[in-house]
Amino acid sequence: MVFEGDPVLRYVGYIGYFTVGVVIGILAALFGLGGGFLIVPTLNFLGVEIHHAVGTSSAAVVFTSLSSAIAYARQGRVHYKAGLLLASTAVFGAYIGAWMTGYISAGELKVIFGAALIPVAIRTYRKKTVEPDEVRLGEMRVNYPLVPVGGFFAGIASGLLGVGGGIINVPFLTYLGLPIHYAVATSSFAIVFTASAGALKHYAMGNVETVWLALLVPGLITGAQLGAGMAKRMKASSLRKAFAVVMALLALRMILKGLGLPVP
Repeated sequence: MVFEGDPVLRYVGYIGYFTVGVVIGILAALFGLGGGFLIVPTLNFLGVEIHHAVGTSSAAVVFTSLSSAIAYARQGRVHYKAGLLLASTAVFGAYIGAWMTGYISAGELKVIFGAALIPVAIRTYRKKTVEPDEVRLGEMRVNYPLVPVGGFFAGIASGLLGVGGGIINVPFLTYLGLPIHYAVATSSFAIVFTASAGALKHYAMGNVETVWLALLVPGLITGAQLGAGMAKRMKASSLRKAFAVVMALLALRMILKGLGLPVP
């Protein structure tokens, strides 16, 4: 990990980590997913023990989602009330999900959860949506009593299965009436709070590798800004379909991992 001796190799290594962070940050901001689904396997591949990879990823997602949320806030696309309602219950759900890992087979649940996400991805792909300039934030009708319910289950899934809340937040928010651009932005905002809670817990457990965190964070922050800018320029239909494809791929990966197959 640390390139000692040859300064050229050291700088090449730093550039490599920065580039990896940028790519992950772009994808995380573009789809409102946080980025943990890419950070964990990347760190594990680079030699970080899996528990430390998860802990370091939790801390890294705080920076990714915060950078995304700031960029989306400047665009005026964060629905703060919905985001806070999501986060208020997701934090508790994440702790419950983590507790449930000692009593329920995560492998079986990954298969079931992944299989359940496939039709959601198909529905999201086919769902009609409006462009962000066709509706104002204050005019959006959202079923607020249902928002904390979705946040709670997103938190449980995050703590139990190790998935980011965005994979539930975004389709759930679109189902409640938010256009895809606003759903992605609001999901990024909500993940700041849930990721912070998880990161503090992992840090207390000694699972956060600060050196790796320092190597990846600059690229993650930069990539998140770029990803939010890319999302702004995408048509709603293109962003929705791209998110649906990513969701289907994540669901397939979850199923394969739940079956014990060696996937990254």
